[in-house]
Amino acid sequence: MTRFDVARRKMAEQQLTDIADARVRAALHSVPRELFVPSALQHRAYDDGPLPIAERQTISQPWIVARMTELLEPKATDRVLEIGTGSGYQAAVLSGLVSRVVSVERHGSLARDARKRLEKLGYHNVTVLHGDGTMGRSELAPFDGILVTAAAPHVPKPLIKQLAPGGRLVVPVGDRDIQQIIRIRTDAETGEPLEPEAFEGCRFVPLLGRFGWKEGT
Repeated sequence: MTRFDVARRKMAEQQLTDIADARVRAALHSVPRELFVPSALQHRAYDDGPLPIAERQTISQPWIVARMTELLEPKATDRVLEIGTGSGYQAAVLSGLVSRVVSVERHGSLARDARKRLEKLGYHNVTVLHGDGTMGRSELAPFDGILVTAAAPHVPKPLIKQLAPGGRLVVPVGDRDIQQIIRIRTDAETGEPLEPEAFEGCRFVPLLGRFGWKEGT
């Protein structure tokens, strides 16, 4: 057992105590987070906090990854859209919980690196695409779940429209300094969006794009 195996076990046992979904806890315990952070920061991979990655982005703390994944209520048969690939860590966590993951990243270099990393590590049910995540991927819709890993000023309308009936959208919404995790479900029969549910406060990097924050604002 390596030092990273020990750190990963401690993370799962100590940081995820209030995550009720055992499948989610197991998913975080199975993903080698140290391979998704810069090599100089590998010794901090399992810290209870976010870490910087390339392009002035971050990898979220393990607890927030687990909590947002839990709120998505992933099922083994689900097709999930992730907005904001980053280093690929969240996509790797989702990979073991659902049937298919499509992840969209606006930074081309991050998309390329994450794609190579996920392929090398054997996460073959993840597809990483480069583009404006606020637009979603209408050509691949509908999705059973959509998870946004950057802060939006409001819920991007294209993402709601790309949910399947009974689908779930989890997104941080607020200003650039503080947000709240929002979940929107769609009616299982009509596909119409239901009233948003609000959960914990959080802090993410801004979601940039046509239906997010604009560059320089």
